Amino acid sequence: MTSRFQLPCTSILSLFLGALAFAQTNAADDNESIKKTALDYIEGWYAGDAVRMERALHPELAKRMISTDPKTGRSQFNHMGALALVQRTRDGGGRKTPQDRQLKEITILDRYNNAAVVKIVASDWIDYLEVAKFNSEWKIINVLWELKPKPSTQ
Repeated sequence: MTSRFQLPCTSILSLFLGALAFAQTNAADDNESIKKTALDYIEGWYAGDAVRMERALHPELAKRMISTDPKTGRSQFNHMGALALVQRTRDGGGRKTPQDRQLKEITILDRYNNAAVVKIVASDWIDYLEVAKFNSEWKIINVLWELKPKPSTQ
């Protein structure tokens, strides 16, 4: 004997499970796309590949770092936009890093809908990327970065 509620409940459950499976697949696809964007950024830098770098960035990117002036001890605000970063990539700034030192450890720290925060541990610095889905593509919007301390030579 079947209940008159059995068919609607089964249908609702099937729709829910299907939506859940789609959301999990979509999240996994987005995570892979986020990692690909981060790799375009860091590998593009190391290779001097301006096309990969530009593909990773939103045109309004802000890359910032706070440094300390060694003479005065005062903080300095350093800023670079997307065009300058693409040009420095094209000029080969990253190619100065030997291949055996080219770290590119990528970790998605957090993600919610169309926004994510990604950490990249690179050879001499750490980048914190704010990434957003823009016109269906993941783009780096902001980068806050910090140089690693230089190893002491004794």
